[in-house]
Amino acid sequence: MFERFTKDARAVVTGAVEHAEEAGAGSVDAEHLLLALLDREGSRASFALGLTERGDAVRQALGQARRRAGLSQADTEALAGLGIDVSEIVARVEEAHGAGAMDGGGQGPRPGRRRPFGRGAKETLEKALRIAVARRDRHIGDEHILLALTVRPGVSGEVLADHGVTHEAVTRVLYGGGAAKAG
Repeated sequence: MFERFTKDARAVVTGAVEHAEEAGAGSVDAEHLLLALLDREGSRASFALGLTERGDAVRQALGQARRRAGLSQADTEALAGLGIDVSEIVARVEEAHGAGAMDGGGQGPRPGRRRPFGRGAKETLEKALRIAVARRDRHIGDEHILLALTVRPGVSGEVLADHGVTHEAVTRVLYGGGAAKAG
């Protein structure tokens, strides 16, 4: 499948691996794909994301989700409805084990092995392929990865939606002929 990726999409995938390695994550996940998209400049996805306005805020929101062990804001609110204060749990764990203790780092692959792609990243790339095929595009571009992230449940999709980057908005920017940025 990788041969069908554009240069920009390949850069996103390799950038996601680098982000996972830097974080010490055990696998590459959807959040790493989003971080790699944020690193891109001059691509279709970076245009749709409106990086100059949103990049830092999206990175910060992803960092906050990592501190909550990857729980989305919706998950945190659902747990609060059950009387579980995630912020309090995070504070206690970080007090005992240090800042960022719940961020999932430090679980890298065994020496000599490549970092595997987690379920979230695999599902995102498969959805990107489906989106490209549905649009009758010959290649999978970084814009297809962005569109796939906007429809996938979880932290990445939630963070994007919170910043006005929805599937409808990105589709309008990329294919609707509008000059406005997503959101």
